Amino acid sequence: MKTTDTPPAAPAADPAPVAKAPAPAAKEKSSEGQVLNVFSHGVLIIWAILVVLPLLWAVMASFKTDDSILSTPWALPDKLHFENWSRAWSQAHMSDYFFNTIVVVGCSLVGTLLLGSMAAYVLARFDFPGNRFIYFLFIGGMSFPIILALVPLFFVMNNMALLNTRHGLIMVYIAYSLPFTVFFLTSFFRTLPSSVAEAAMLDGASHTRTFFQVMLPMAKPGLISVGIFNFLGQWNQYMLPTVLNTEPKYRVLSQGLVELATSQGYKGDWSGLFAGLVMAMLPVLAAYIIFQRQVVAGLTAGAVK
Repeated sequence: MKTTDTPPAAPAADPAPVAKAPAPAAKEKSSEGQVLNVFSHGVLIIWAILVVLPLLWAVMASFKTDDSILSTPWALPDKLHFENWSRAWSQAHMSDYFFNTIVVVGCSLVGTLLLGSMAAYVLARFDFPGNRFIYFLFIGGMSFPIILALVPLFFVMNNMALLNTRHGLIMVYIAYSLPFTVFFLTSFFRTLPSSVAEAAMLDGASHTRTFFQVMLPMAKPGLISVGIFNFLGQWNQYMLPTVLNTEPKYRVLSQGLVELATSQGYKGDWSGLFAGLVMAMLPVLAAYIIFQRQVVAGLTAGAVK
């Protein structure tokens, strides 16, 4: 009997892929991320309340009478007492303190940004002997406590006849703010493209023209950011003017607020004090609100090169 060879069996087809269930680790990571997100948002909300609530309370107290501030501190004012602001502006000499502060901080801020940007540009773009030494010398100035320099600074300013003068305080503010400004702008200038400066040099521009017309406009976000930080530090400065500026007619806002608080004696003019405090806060809040986008842009500009 003749047998026929049976054909080999065809290989079985691969089964259809089965969707795998998500790994437990992925679920755990997503749940942990949600918990961390909720926790971080809760911390930020609490922090915002702690910061905003005292500011709102101070503004509210500046429009109340002394009796209502002490008896019902959390209640809204019965009416807006604008005489508190006029009394603080005229009788407490807040107008003079405000003018002195604007002159000193404005001039010192311009000088700090000008000198700091020039020094930072040279340290960031040019290689010369002693470059790193000068850079670390500026960094060392950031770690030097200003309280250790008050006594020798007082005698130096006295020998140079700069005590109790606006221009003397301006020079001290510039020297005090230069280390941080140079440190911040040096890192910022290093992130800017060097091809633009090289193209300007090939077109015949000098180093000075290249800096002021090409590189400085490109560094505008960094200048605004470091300018805001210096403005906050110089506007709220109290230790330096207290030691170097004892003349009443040249006092700045921080000295004026302390004078207003200590000169009340046993009869406190709390409404006038809060009005002066709000006057001192308004320029700082306005500057940050106006330039907040530029501040964030300047801080993050060097993150991606």
